[in-house]
Amino acid sequence: MDIIDEKIIDVLKENSRATASQISKNVNLSIPAVSDRIRRLEESNIIEKYTIKLNREKLGYKLMAFVFINIDCAPNIHGFRELIIEFSEVIECHHMAGEYDYMIKVLVSDTTELEDFLSNKLKSIKGVQKSNTLIALSTLKEKNNR
Repeated sequence: MDIIDEKIIDVLKENSRATASQISKNVNLSIPAVSDRIRRLEESNIIEKYTIKLNREKLGYKLMAFVFINIDCAPNIHGFRELIIEFSEVIECHHMAGEYDYMIKVLVSDTTELEDFLSNKLKSIKGVQKSNTLIALSTLKEKNNR
């Protein structure tokens, strides 16, 4: 990967629907050369997929929370991992070092839906010993890619 590949990736980060023609103007390469570079980036899995960014509020998802979770013992970790990724409210799940075992990012419409998720879904998973929920008041920066 070189500086031109990085420029192509930067264009695609801003608009994953950019055409090879549009990208070629930004990186000063021919359209076939840009297409070939994009194909190589895809084949090498540097580009894993193309996606869109949705306006969550307009879709009714007005509350984002971060939930820190402790699992009581190692035998319950596998079951937790299998179940937590199935919940549509969970948009990220991270295994953590430090005081908590996992951190999940939850997106819901309101506090009632958050309460339902915490009480009836999260706490019903075998091994969930402790959780700590923090509600995001606003988001200053959020990017999908570096």
